[in-house]
Amino acid sequence: MEERFDGRVALVTGGAQGIGKGITCALLAAGMKVAVADRDAEACQQMMQEHADSNCISVFSIDVADEAAVAAMIIKITEHFGRLDALINNAGHGLPCPTPLERLSLEDWNRVLGTNLTGTFLCSKHAVTALRRSGGAIVNIASTRALQSEPNGEAYAASKGGVVALTHAMANSLGPEIRVNCISPGWIVVDDWQKSDKCKTPALRPEDHAQHPAGRVGHPGDIAEMVVFLISARAEFITGQNFIVDGGMTRKMIYAE
Repeated sequence: MEERFDGRVALVTGGAQGIGKGITCALLAAGMKVAVADRDAEACQQMMQEHADSNCISVFSIDVADEAAVAAMIIKITEHFGRLDALINNAGHGLPCPTPLERLSLEDWNRVLGTNLTGTFLCSKHAVTALRRSGGAIVNIASTRALQSEPNGEAYAASKGGVVALTHAMANSLGPEIRVNCISPGWIVVDDWQKSDKCKTPALRPEDHAQHPAGRVGHPGDIAEMVVFLISARAEFITGQNFIVDGGMTRKMIYAE
């Protein structure tokens, strides 16, 4: 039976583009009211325009690494909607190109960890009181890069590994009132889930799909479906877990021919 969340409220960080936008749309479709936080002001504006006729969405242009901004946002959400039932910590930042460790600046390192790990901590910290009142749930979005790497990705891998560890720590600290789980996406194509000036048709080759044991590259809906499940009553006995959603890629042995 299709899950319905009528009357309940979620906050999705990084929710105006990519995987986050897919999650936002899935929660709205399931009857939830959704607050979207994203530091891209243009993407936020487009999200508001797309849902101009709806009173079920509220959009905040903020940096989740800014504690004062996060705290103020949570207050506004609870004042506007009256409650908060789910927090989806999806906001993420990666460097535009691989950077050798010896050339990785402290500024870039801190920026990646600030968004991906500290942002997850701050949003969770300030949402706890409202989530306890509702008996809510937190879903953190990590990455398969927390479990395996390509060269020169230390900041991103460390930040996502931290998110996985933070998940089981929070599950033990916040339970039983709040359940906390994590999703680690693999290759999820988001080209057609971006703001208008970056949106494009994905350029995928048959071999891109074929290398996945599931037979295809992932899309935002694959992650959104897992989010919907994890915040639902069907998952009430699941907490502290990391769910890998990657079409089987991390279970595939690869040898050079």
